This record gives sequence, C-alpha cells and structure tokens, in this order.
Amino acid sequence: MTKNRTRAVAAALAVVALAALGFAGPAAAKLTGNYTKFAQCPFTNAEARKCIYSVTEGGEVILGKKKVPIVNPAVLKGAYTLPDEETGFSTFIAPTDGITLSKAPQPVPGGLAGLINCKEISDFLLRISCEVTFENGLTGVNSTLELAKPASAILVGEAHLAEEEGVALRLPLKIHLENPFLGESCYVGSDSAPVIWELTSGTTAPPAPNKPISGGGGSSEFLEEGRIAVLKSTNLVDNAWAAPKSNGCGGIFSFLIGPIIDASAGLPAAAGTNTAILTNTINLASAAAVKKNDAENP
Repeated sequence: MTKNRTRAVAAALAVVALAALGFAGPAAAKLTGNYTKFAQCPFTNAEARKCIYSVTEGGEVILGKKKVPIVNPAVLKGAYTLPDEETGFSTFIAPTDGITLSKAPQPVPGGLAGLINCKEISDFLLRISCEVTFENGLTGVNSTLELAKPASAILVGEAHLAEEEGVALRLPLKIHLENPFLGESCYVGSDSAPVIWELTSGTTAPPAPNKPISGGGGSSEFLEEGRIAVLKSTNLVDNAWAAPKSNGCGGIFSFLIGPIIDASAGLPAAAGTNTAILTNTINLASAAAVKKNDAENP
C-alpha cells in the first residue's frame, strides 16, 4: 500500500513537471476552470517552478499538555522554485495577495477555563476582570497558526514528499492564543524565535517520550490534461519539535498570566512532547501552465 501510494505521488509530481515544458506566453487577465485555485500564484516570477494551493482539512496539534483538533481549514498558497542542487529543497515564493498561510482559528477544548483558573489569581482587580470575562461568556480560546518568518523561509522537499522519507515541508510558525482576556499579543513562539515544524509524509524519529508516527502521500488525481495534480488525504506529521514559553499574554499583567498559562499548558515543552498531524489536499500546477491559461483568457 505504501509503495503504491509513493508511486502515485511521484507520478503526479512528475506529470505536472513534464506538463510545464513548452508552456509560455505573456500574462494577461484571468484564470479559468481548475486553474482558478492558483489565482494568487506568482506565476510571472521567473523563479517560480510550481504553483501550490494546499488545504489542511483535519488533524491535530498537541502543544505540551494541550491537544487542539484542526476543525477549520487552513490554506497554504504561493509557488516554489526548482530544488537546490545541494540541499534538495525548493524555496517558497509568496502569493500575489501576500497571504501565504491563512489564519484559521481552531477552538481550544476547555476554552479559557483550561488555561486560567480565576481563583488562583491573587490580584483583586485582575481576578474580578477574569470573573467578568467568564460571566459574559467570553471563555472561548482560539489557537491560530501564523507564519513567523517571510514566505521565503518555508522550504519544500518535493522529492521527500513523493518518497515518503525526509522533510517534505519546513514551516517557521508562531501560535496565537486568542481571547479578550489574554490580549491581542498572546503567542507561543515569535518572529525571532519561531516554532519549527519539519513535516514529513514518512515516519518520524522523535526523542522520548514521543514514539515514531507515520504520515502518507495519499492518492493522486490529474486535471486539465495532466497539467494539474491533486494529492488527496496527504498526511504530514512531525512530533520532534520544541515549543517555548508563552509571551505577551495578559497585556500589562503578562508577568502573572504568562506563568499561569505555561504551568497549565506544560510550557516550555521540549522536543518529543509535542505533535503536529496535518491532513491535506494539495493542488499543484506548473507555473508555466498557469501562465499559459492566463494568457489564453484575456
């Protein structure tokens, strides 16, 4: 089963690459049919080899002691270059609208009560504010993945994805914890010290206590005479990453709220205590084919 899945993914990627040959022409107006997903692909960029529109539709993230299911789809889009001859990785190119990774808030089970116990807060005014938040029903907490670096810091290992071995996607992230009580700047990870996911479609080798888990390349479908490949039910996993303490939580009371959140969530969380499992549908097209479709539809 694994070998068949690997061959299917490899074939999909190869066909899209071959379909790029000979497709050129000036950019014009708009995309049609199945190409519309690539509307923000920077296909006029001379370094763009393939356009990508990937939707994470399910999975879960375990951060320290907290598990957050992925229930709201998140989109990663843009393009990537030819792989570097030495590293084998392609560099990501941001989409034309600048939104490389969409913000998709995921509800944290237990909400604020799972992060903060008002009775444990000694400061009277802060405790009252916490209780007012609960009484007004503003107890929900969302966890949103955001890029912590420019799109060019994302690395794509296309061959690794097909072979189900090695890093298929490297993402520098920060995790935004959102709730009125926590303020607007409550994060795990930052621009200067991001959380790094090295996602694989193969099998991980994490430090203890985590045990190896496996992803998978999924199945493939070809559209537009083989010029677009759709990789369905592709599972990318990583359970060897580390997470720092929270930062910026609680505004001026962060000196108090931060430690409470960290103690509850188990932060900082060493490598081998966190997990990311992402179930995706990945749409790929050669940048040349997208450019040709655009030119043919003024």
